[in-house]
Amino acid sequence: MNDIALTEAPPRLTSLAHGGGCGCKLSPKVLREILAGMPAAGHFANLLVGTETSDDAAVWRLNDSQALVATTDFFMPVVDDPRDFGRIAATNALSDVYAMGATPILALAIVGMPVGVLPVQTIRAILEGGAEVCAAAGVPVAGGHSIDSVEPIYGLVALGLVHPDKLLKNDTARAGDTLILTKPLGVGILSAAFKQGRLDRAGYDALIASTTQLNTLGARLAEIAGVHAVTDVTGFGLLGHTLELCRGAGLGAEIDAAAAPLLQGVEALARAGVRTGASTRNWESYGEAVSLDAALPAWTRDLLTDPQTGGGLLIAVAPEGAEAVVGLAREIGFDRATRVGRMVGGEVRVGVRVGGI
Repeated sequence: MNDIALTEAPPRLTSLAHGGGCGCKLSPKVLREILAGMPAAGHFANLLVGTETSDDAAVWRLNDSQALVATTDFFMPVVDDPRDFGRIAATNALSDVYAMGATPILALAIVGMPVGVLPVQTIRAILEGGAEVCAAAGVPVAGGHSIDSVEPIYGLVALGLVHPDKLLKNDTARAGDTLILTKPLGVGILSAAFKQGRLDRAGYDALIASTTQLNTLGARLAEIAGVHAVTDVTGFGLLGHTLELCRGAGLGAEIDAAAAPLLQGVEALARAGVRTGASTRNWESYGEAVSLDAALPAWTRDLLTDPQTGGGLLIAVAPEGAEAVVGLAREIGFDRATRVGRMVGGEVRVGVRVGGI
């Protein structure tokens, strides 16, 4: 019976998963509740970044000139092409290293696959896609761990190095900082449209191009004076990750909804009601800390809470350094990098308006 099953066309990867990409993440509210009950890590003088501010990676000081950045990220398929799935997952995992200002040095694969359901060739293609991205980042996939699981899961443990003085964190933004976003929004909406059979080829190409673009800019941001804080925009959407910057720094933020760049076709899909379940969970988790302009249409909220797999960097930089950040980003291929808001003093919350920021 198994032999017959394996000679048939393999199932779509997305049909084997209850969620996909960063939309698989626990909601911000549930995650906070879980971590609130965790015992304190204790005092370690060399632990520069732990779990305190929900930063993108842990950081351990090795010596006066080197700190080790360590992170892990894995999820279920957001697309059906196995190579594309591997590339997307690897790009997303390495993003956390770049978001800390570090350069990746090593990766380990995390693999869970429904053996007997997916052919070996499909599983191999997923791993090859991940290794391809790691090679582009200049790092080996030097090992890992695999299990037989009900749903297909792939990702990486990613390690990097950064000078302790050049470390970028998510809790050091300052009032008056300009907020810059380096990639367009809408990955979750495009992936939802894909699963519904409503995504055309141009939309799919835009989805893949965005989710496989390495956030190498992060390792170069220390070159620019005035860069104060950085995070990457992933499963909690632009509003959720902006709120993390606010909570870390004890500040508020203002976002210009009209300034946020969008991937091709996203606005039309959002207007038609296409969204992910994760977008709704995100809003339910942190909506009480967000003020929306009454003039904003309802679909705008879906864009701002949309989970981003392999999303861009959100950079808080002094106003005088904003032009240099945008210029460097566009110079190295982030053509849609733009100012989307600013940090402000006062209550820890995010205000969303159209223009005037």
